[in-house]
Amino acid sequence: MSKSKLEAIIWDMDGVIADTIEYHFQAWKEEFAGKGIDYTEEHFLRFFGQRNDTIIKDALGDDVAPEELTAINDSKQANFRRRVIGHIRPLPGAVELIKSLYARDIKQAIASSAPPENIEVITRSLGIKNCFQAVAYGLEVPEGKPSPQIYLLAAKKLGVKPANCVVFEDAIAGVEGARRGGMKCVAVTNSHPMEKLKQADRVIKSLEGISIDDLTALFQKSQK
Repeated sequence: MSKSKLEAIIWDMDGVIADTIEYHFQAWKEEFAGKGIDYTEEHFLRFFGQRNDTIIKDALGDDVAPEELTAINDSKQANFRRRVIGHIRPLPGAVELIKSLYARDIKQAIASSAPPENIEVITRSLGIKNCFQAVAYGLEVPEGKPSPQIYLLAAKKLGVKPANCVVFEDAIAGVEGARRGGMKCVAVTNSHPMEKLKQADRVIKSLEGISIDDLTALFQKSQK
């Protein structure tokens, strides 16, 4: 049996690459306020990183009509883009690491619950769009995180085995999905405290200082 090795990095986007959490929260809060719901930050963080249909059904109930779900989703995403354009900030160390991996010819993909329009806006604004060889977005798979489907799709698009991938995540559901997909996972405490991300192979406070050698070591450790 061949040993697993570092071949590809799969990135979550919001809360890992870009500091967009507050813009998502405000967009959701406004959308749900129109439905008479006071959407709290605590509730938002509990579901952050999951697909929008999951978030909407949790707030409005499973019997929400498909056309209403689509309308709320589209309105929220447009609301988010209006808020974030011109205010996109990379999280510490993210852009530098992405460019470093690109320079070393390590394959990279984004696996995000966000729609492609959001991914385009953020990666283009940060000057890193060309660093990714593949993008997998939420509605391309039947199940959202914590299902591993989006990560497995990203690995398939990159042409690498899941066991040879490292996922960068900040969400509890994302960490669980990466692990269920048989991938290594590095969790960043941008959205949740360290104790809630313990399923990850490594939990860090920032992407600053993380090197390719650190990522390679994840595989060496598991094979001892």
